Amino acid sequence: MKILPQPDVPIRCKEFRIGAIGAGFIMSEVQLEAYREANFSVLAIASRTRSKAEAAAKRYGILTVHDTPEDLIRDPRVEIVDIAFPPDIQPGLIRLALQQPHIKGILAQKPLALDFVTARELARECRTSGKRVSVNQNMRFDQSMRVLKQILDNGELGLPVLATIEMRAIPHWQGFLKQYGRLTLLNMSIHHLDVLRFLFGEPIDIFSAARPDPRTGFAHTDGIVCSTLRFQNGLMAVSLEDVWSGPREANFASDTYIKWRVEGTEGLAQGSIGWPDYPAGSPSTLRYCSRRTTDGRWIEPTWGTCWFPQAFAGVMEQLQWALKSNQPPMLGVDDNLRTMALVEAGYRSMAERRAVLLAEFEV
Repeated sequence: MKILPQPDVPIRCKEFRIGAIGAGFIMSEVQLEAYREANFSVLAIASRTRSKAEAAAKRYGILTVHDTPEDLIRDPRVEIVDIAFPPDIQPGLIRLALQQPHIKGILAQKPLALDFVTARELARECRTSGKRVSVNQNMRFDQSMRVLKQILDNGELGLPVLATIEMRAIPHWQGFLKQYGRLTLLNMSIHHLDVLRFLFGEPIDIFSAARPDPRTGFAHTDGIVCSTLRFQNGLMAVSLEDVWSGPREANFASDTYIKWRVEGTEGLAQGSIGWPDYPAGSPSTLRYCSRRTTDGRWIEPTWGTCWFPQAFAGVMEQLQWALKSNQPPMLGVDDNLRTMALVEAGYRSMAERRAVLLAEFEV
């Protein structure tokens, strides 16, 4: 039976009061815009630089600007703390929020922490607090990924055989990344590794290889990264993060994109992610053919929404719905710990030049 695709989640709940921490690109240009469109209640904002927080507050009609993130967390009106801060600072803010009786939920930025051990301890603290804590793995809400998941769950492609995500795009590396020693795998590949878990379940092992990126001007090892994952049912998946993608000059005809493809025993699907075109607002794409449901002909669903910014409404909505329905959030911190284990396994694979079993990490 062919399904009707649902590229965007319905907004089931928008009643909780949000305090936003951070006023950089991802918060001021993407998350707050998605929240404005969804009519979520953002009542306060804070950042390291008050002037940036004030500018975002003016743009989105946020009435309260706090001097510090800590002041915002202690604001008794705030029910959900939405953190978009560097991963070396974020754990301390999460721990402070866990101590506040008025805080019901926390949305943390990915990566949850700089390494798996720190993330595991933080997840334990979140679990014992009883609060709902989510991690902003927003690619799960990209429209093409959501529709692909529906196609897979409906069995239209049969047994998945091979999946690939091919990124050839140039990210803007934030200045704070220079001090970490971990670059692409932790901060870019994490999108793709998490969405592969979302689509196919838990991998058995991962083999990651990397080389420095010639464009990146600070010391790093994992610039260009390629990871191969194997799954229990025989599926193999490859995630390539080519952050070089060729010279970038005014008169150079570059070709940047993010493409994906899934081949199964009964069909195949392929598409592209609209992120490289942001802020132009290009939707992601998907087309598929199936022996079971399309008679082998290509079907191409379309939609008008984009990963950036509309998918970010789904991230905040799933946390609000978890609070209202008293259910675990889709993007729960315990689930995200498995993504952090996959990232850590990738770094161990690079260091030891071998495939690393996920069973080596206690989650």
